[in-house]
Amino acid sequence: MCHYTDDRITTYSLLRKGDGNMQYRATTMGINGMVTTPHYLASQAALKVLQQGGNAIEAAIAAASTIGVVYPHMNGIGGDNFWLIYNAENGELKGLNASGRAGEHATIDFYTSKGYNTIPARGALAANTVPGAVKGWSDAYAYSAEQMNGSLAWSTLLEDAIHYAKDGFPTTPSQQHWTEVNLEEDEQFRALQRFEEFSRIYLQQGKPVQAGSIFTQPDLANTLQHIAQHGASYFYDTLAKDIVRDLQQHGGVLTENDFAQHTSTWVDPLSVNYRGYRACNLPPNTQGLASLSILNILQNIDVSSIPEGSAQYYHVVVEAIKRAFADRDKYVTDPEFYDIPVDELLSEARGKELAASIAVEMKELQPLDPKGDTVWFGIVDREGNAVSFIQSIYHEFGSGFIPKGTGVLLQNRGSFFSLDEAHMNCLQPRKRTFHTLNPAMLLKDGKPALVYGTMGGEGQPQTQAALVTRIIDYGMNVQEAIEAPRWLYGRTWGASSNTLKVESRIPTHVQQQLIDAGHELEIMPPLTDVMGHAGAIWIDQQTGVKFGGTDPRSDGAAVGY
Repeated sequence: MCHYTDDRITTYSLLRKGDGNMQYRATTMGINGMVTTPHYLASQAALKVLQQGGNAIEAAIAAASTIGVVYPHMNGIGGDNFWLIYNAENGELKGLNASGRAGEHATIDFYTSKGYNTIPARGALAANTVPGAVKGWSDAYAYSAEQMNGSLAWSTLLEDAIHYAKDGFPTTPSQQHWTEVNLEEDEQFRALQRFEEFSRIYLQQGKPVQAGSIFTQPDLANTLQHIAQHGASYFYDTLAKDIVRDLQQHGGVLTENDFAQHTSTWVDPLSVNYRGYRACNLPPNTQGLASLSILNILQNIDVSSIPEGSAQYYHVVVEAIKRAFADRDKYVTDPEFYDIPVDELLSEARGKELAASIAVEMKELQPLDPKGDTVWFGIVDREGNAVSFIQSIYHEFGSGFIPKGTGVLLQNRGSFFSLDEAHMNCLQPRKRTFHTLNPAMLLKDGKPALVYGTMGGEGQPQTQAALVTRIIDYGMNVQEAIEAPRWLYGRTWGASSNTLKVESRIPTHVQQQLIDAGHELEIMPPLTDVMGHAGAIWIDQQTGVKFGGTDPRSDGAAVGY
């Protein structure tokens, strides 16, 4: 058991608190740097950059570009990303919103005139927002060079990504599984074999590439080589012409002007107090507000007095989640289009008010439909710089649409816009949609103590709450906090039920107590990736030792040196 007291690790063992089982993985420790990502090849790419003298941002770009190749069903360069960056030299924490805006011709009338009452989840019509990922890498790289003594060449950071796209890598069981799932006959969400380029790249003789087989992406390798040579401008200028041409031939709405005008946005992170730490996250259009609201509520409850893993623990945290989600669903969208009362929603008074209401019965809420299609990773370098990073294409395999010859799988994040003009998240040109993505960090005395996050859509704020309570309130080490049984309140996309999903490792008597308390339970497999792929790095601020954890639900690795 690992106890965090005044940032010092006092004892350590490999026993999981609560059920007595051995951990599946050991916590990784390092002095100079730590990386945790949900794919081991991305972790290796980032570690190599750190060992070459690169900083946390440079390592993050290497990891982000690599994982966009080797974990294509979960993310890629046709998606968006968000950054939380701690600069050790000046003690500054910055946020970077690298999400794309809807195209200039993306209007409610455009879709309704074609007979749609919702935006299609797949195909060219789903790809109605500009991919922001590559610009995010580029803007973070520029900040690294200007403010964090970044010294590695841009092209160096993309070397591993180009190598794996060109020469191939072993296909993971995860990629095979999610490819199989998305060939099922369901014209709204799946049946991706109907898209010519998807079938050509991701299938072999009409079947998914089998786990262990070498998977190559020559078109994507060529695209990455040009980005490495010419920078992000290649993606938003030269390549944009090819992307737009193919999109428009298939009825899409994005224009060359949409790509040319795309920008990332540097933002001030939001924060709340939690047990003497500052919990930090990104502002809207992300759901970082919800992640912080949960902690703002739990701050007013003596969580540590409740046995971890008990029905009462799950009940209290889930009830806090319901209240945070109610505020989120009412307010979160693009702040350039809507005045969001962030300070009020994260105020101490609001946290106390919602905490006091947890004993009161609350009607069932209707959260947003999530999906695990994302990657989160964390990096801390030897200078103490830290990055919490998340990148996504929304549903697995995004829109399913790949402009011919580019290898770029475009996201379907814009399918989340509403076609109801009265809806806060209604579609409008140049608008950023509500984003589930939100990277997180806990600061102690102004310095990173915990870098953490997860993929998993609706589950991101929930798993973040699980990690923080288990590490801060119950003294778990990062690996056992990640591996402990998890839950997901809400729906997975395409499902009609709005249940409390729990992993089957939660004892049956605890399950029954939750049912008796009025929760509609759905029992999931013991380590299901429906719960997301979490990761975390704990930094001992006195010794400098970094403790990394990764999720056995993923193909990831925590590596340090």
